[in-house]
Amino acid sequence: MNHSSHILRTLFLSLALLAAALPSDARKPRAKYVIVISMDGFRHDYPDLYHTPNLDQMERNGIAADMIPSYPSSTFPNHYTIATGLVPDHNGLVNNTFWDEDLQKMYSIGGTVKEDPAFYLGEPLWNTAERQGVKAGITYWVSSEFGVGGRNPSYFLKYDDNLISFEERIDRTLSLMKLPKAERPRLLMIYFDEPDHAGHQYGPLDLRVADQVERVDRMVGRLLDGLKAAGLARKTDLIVLADHGMAEISPLRVVNPYKYIKEEWCERIIFGTPTAIFSKDAACRDSLYNALQAMEHVRVWKKEEIPAELNYGTSPRIGDIVIDPDLGWQISSRFPTNRGTHGFDPAYTEMHTVFRAEGPDFKKGIRIPAFRNTAIYPLVCRLLRIEPAPNDGRIEEVLPMLR
Repeated sequence: MNHSSHILRTLFLSLALLAAALPSDARKPRAKYVIVISMDGFRHDYPDLYHTPNLDQMERNGIAADMIPSYPSSTFPNHYTIATGLVPDHNGLVNNTFWDEDLQKMYSIGGTVKEDPAFYLGEPLWNTAERQGVKAGITYWVSSEFGVGGRNPSYFLKYDDNLISFEERIDRTLSLMKLPKAERPRLLMIYFDEPDHAGHQYGPLDLRVADQVERVDRMVGRLLDGLKAAGLARKTDLIVLADHGMAEISPLRVVNPYKYIKEEWCERIIFGTPTAIFSKDAACRDSLYNALQAMEHVRVWKKEEIPAELNYGTSPRIGDIVIDPDLGWQISSRFPTNRGTHGFDPAYTEMHTVFRAEGPDFKKGIRIPAFRNTAIYPLVCRLLRIEPAPNDGRIEEVLPMLR
C-alpha cells in the first residue's frame, strides 16, 4: 500500500468512527421544513375509489398507511388531537358540540363561543415549536387563531366567511417558506374543508365527492410542484392526512331517544354522534339508563362504563349517559337530510383516513400498518428535532416509516 492510499484509508476509517460516535439522530436525514396538510373527511379508500395521481405519486415516493381517528371521529376533536397528541377526552374537545359546566358555555363549531382558549387543553404543535425557537405558519387549523396557552403561531389566518381559495392556501405556504431566514417558519400546516362537505351532502360514494377528492389531490400536486420549483422538495417532509372518514346514512336509519325517555329526566341532551345526556340527578340517571336499553341500533353507557379502548369518559364535559349509534345510524329528534356523516367508533374502517408522507426523513415506497392519529404530534416533533409536551401518542407506531 502506498503512502497516499494509507492516508486515504486512515481518513476514511476516522470519518467512519466519527459517524458511529454521533448520536443516531445526528446521522439521520433532516428536513428543514415540515408541512402537514389535512383534507377534511378524506376516507382511507378514496385513492382506490377515485382519481388521485398526486397521492399515488406520494405513495410511490414515500409512505402510505391508513390512519385511525380518535373517538369521537369528528372534525374539531380530531384536528386538535392531531395538533396535540391528546385524545379528545384529554384535549378538551370531547365532540363538535358539548357543554362545559365550569365555563357555563356550550361549545359549538359555529359562532364565536369556540374562540375562548379555555376550551382547549394541552399544547398544540405550533406552541411546542415556537416555545423552542421554531416558527410556525398555520393556515386555518382548528384553534390556531385563538391564543391557546397564551400564544399564537407566528403566522396564522382567522377562519371566517372570507376564506382564501384552496390555491391561495398552497401559495401562501410556499411564500412563507421563501421569507428571509430569520422570519421563515419551519412548521407549516394547511387545512382544506373538502371532501367533507360533499361527503355530508351526498354520501361518500357519490361522483360529486369524487370531484372534491380530485380537487384536493390537485392541491397536493400544486404544492409538490411548487416545492420543486423553489428547490425546497429535498428539504421538506410532507405529510398528508385527514381527521376522519365518512359513512353512508339515511333518513330511514334514525332513532329518537325521546320515544324512550322523559324529557324531565334530562338537564340537557346534546345530540350528535355520540349523543350526550346530562341527567337531573342520580335517580334520573338510572331511569335514563334503564329506559334507553330498549333502543335499537345503539350502545348506551354510563360515563364510567365506556369501553376502555375508546379512551373516553373522564372529562367533565362528557354527559352522564352516552349513546353511541351503530355505523350508519343517527340519533336525532328530526329526520336528517344529509347522506353521509362520521363520529362513529374508530373500529369501523369507514372512519379511517388517508395518510401519505414523503421527504428526506421518510422511507420510500412502503406501506405500514394502520396507526392512531395521536402519533402525529410526536412524529412531527421528532422531524423538527423539538421536545414534545406530554401527550397520548406512541412514536413506536410510526417509527417504521422513518429512515
